[in-house]
Amino acid sequence: MKHYFAVLLFVFCLFNSNAQQKELTLKDAVLEQYGKFYPQNIQGFQWVPGTTSYVYLENRTTLKNGSAENKNQSESLSIAEVNKTLNSNLKWFSGMTWKNTDSFYLVDGNSYYLYDYKQKKGKLISKVEESAENSTLQNETGNVAYTKENNLYIQKADGTTVAVTNNTDKNIVSGQAIARSEFGITNGIFWSPKGNLLAFYQKDENDVADYPLLNIDPTPGELTSIKYPMAGQKSERPKVGVYNLSTGKTAFISPIGNVEDYLTNLSWTPDEKNIVIAELNRDQNHLKLQLFDAATGKLVRTILEEKSDKWTEPEHPAYFYADSSEDFIWMSEKDGFMNLYLCNTSKGIVKQLTNNKWVAEEIVGNNTKGTEVYFTGTGESPLDTKLYSVTISNGKQTCLTETSGTHNTSISADGKYIFDQYSNHETPNVAQLIDNKGKTIQTFVKAENTMADYKLGTTEIGKLKSHDGFDLYTRLIKPSNFDPNKKYPVLVYVYGGPHAQLITNSWNDGASLWMKWMAEQGYLVFTLDGRGSANRGFAFESVIHRNVGTEELKDQLVGVEYLKSLPYVDADRLAIHGWSFGGFMTVSMMLRNPGVFTTGVAGGPVTDWKYYEIMYGERYMDTPQQNPLGYETASLLNKTQNLTGKLLTIHGSIDPVVVMQHDLSLIKSFVDNEKQMDFFVYPMHEHNVRGKDRVHLMTKVLNYVIDNNK
Repeated sequence: MKHYFAVLLFVFCLFNSNAQQKELTLKDAVLEQYGKFYPQNIQGFQWVPGTTSYVYLENRTTLKNGSAENKNQSESLSIAEVNKTLNSNLKWFSGMTWKNTDSFYLVDGNSYYLYDYKQKKGKLISKVEESAENSTLQNETGNVAYTKENNLYIQKADGTTVAVTNNTDKNIVSGQAIARSEFGITNGIFWSPKGNLLAFYQKDENDVADYPLLNIDPTPGELTSIKYPMAGQKSERPKVGVYNLSTGKTAFISPIGNVEDYLTNLSWTPDEKNIVIAELNRDQNHLKLQLFDAATGKLVRTILEEKSDKWTEPEHPAYFYADSSEDFIWMSEKDGFMNLYLCNTSKGIVKQLTNNKWVAEEIVGNNTKGTEVYFTGTGESPLDTKLYSVTISNGKQTCLTETSGTHNTSISADGKYIFDQYSNHETPNVAQLIDNKGKTIQTFVKAENTMADYKLGTTEIGKLKSHDGFDLYTRLIKPSNFDPNKKYPVLVYVYGGPHAQLITNSWNDGASLWMKWMAEQGYLVFTLDGRGSANRGFAFESVIHRNVGTEELKDQLVGVEYLKSLPYVDADRLAIHGWSFGGFMTVSMMLRNPGVFTTGVAGGPVTDWKYYEIMYGERYMDTPQQNPLGYETASLLNKTQNLTGKLLTIHGSIDPVVVMQHDLSLIKSFVDNEKQMDFFVYPMHEHNVRGKDRVHLMTKVLNYVIDNNK
């Protein structure tokens, strides 16, 4: 009888456990990965300047204050209290930036406020016009620079407005990002350290071709032209303007070499006398780090040079780590991996600070004495991101976050304390305060798995070898009811291009939740980071030079052979999907290796590199005139006769990145070769489909795979 009741209890518990397992919907998978499914975390953490005190946000509406040296010290400030003082209507602590130890700025649209945290009082300091874009605050003065159409303005803290430029020619554009945001460029406005001068990018687009995009909102529809410099054609001509707020005059810096050279990675010297710019030739194989006089715009000297038979790509500005306007850190991968170099504006490279055979990612700060610099890097595992310190005098390097995973960190001014928020394959999120020896001072968050109640499968991280011996990392997602004795169809998700890494040692392993939904439909979802992708060093990435799409396909085929070797994979039911470069890879695989995949879905695919932009495309392929064979080999327009499976391509109708000409030319070639394929347009969407329409997109993509990968 006891045995009977024990069995009943076991069955009841098993039934109850299964009943609690929720089904993940595709809508939730798409829209809620960074919403209700995102692990508990700390938002808005900042160190109070010059102290070991810190603040962070609680529910975005409350500012919490604490101290690394006294963890019992804690204060709170609500946004309601701030609004009462400022007579404002701020929803949260938006745009919060510290001015000094006591005061911080807040931004509400185009209104800028200064709030004294100690005195609990504040004021509106600036309100720029509603049509302003690219608004950039100068921390010391409270002045705001902004753009309106193609010109640049300053709204001073005293309420006056200054027109820095007044170009009636719309092809002369000031204060906006140039070079189509390549080379780490994200903005076009650069205040000097004390705010006496304003540097800005200016581009002359008169020679750049206009490209038409159809706006269907008005009746009738209207063509909107964008400037789009295609490979091998005329490019923009850059300058850097330097506006003096005292004199009202502007000095201009022009390329020293060719007028189409790139002016990248701009930084000010701390004394405001000079500007450091990485000038790169259009072929992108010869870099000169130049020192310019901020008052005259004239070249002072070339600090250093880098050359490569493939490319040299500056991604980080010179980092001045102390009060000195001569000593700085330069990041370069000239030895094969991104490393740190100690440099001097007069002497050039003084010494190599780090000699790692792994990738340094970003400099994140230095201590107040200027004896140590802090930077993030992969460490021995390219799937990790960790925090390191390096001592300037002797190059001694220390890992400050030993736990394997992806770390987001912030260091106190004295370098003694670190806010560390990390996740890894097993850990949803940990937010903690540690000292520079790695000892935990305080734990803010140790997150639970927000999807513990959902029926989800497992994710396995693996490693294969390329045909020439490189490690290739893989991710395989299986369904919750996986049975090794069954045969499963596979969806391969691919990107495969530069500056991207799909597999990381983080929560969810870099995967999108729709992949786990797809696994629950009875699929295996597989990804491989092949050659050309990020955080593996120059040899791994640069193998694609002048021949994009060839080595990358070989690596993906290594993944295919691995899948076919698994007894639970149905080798006759392989599908592939990717977007942008991944769209190019998807169509390439369907046409250059027909028969491997039954089904492909390509979003925003590059189909011929001669239609792609100069700045990105020419780095990897040179120009069509210089490399006709490489362009011919990589083109998909001359291979459409090879299609054997089902192919769907998808494009945003106003895509300004991979313009519609790519897809329409591909479709024309399919028609010419009497080959059937499928095509879908998302009206008035750009390079990717965002917002609620993304649910429609992923439904279409995954249904197409399920319906055709039979």
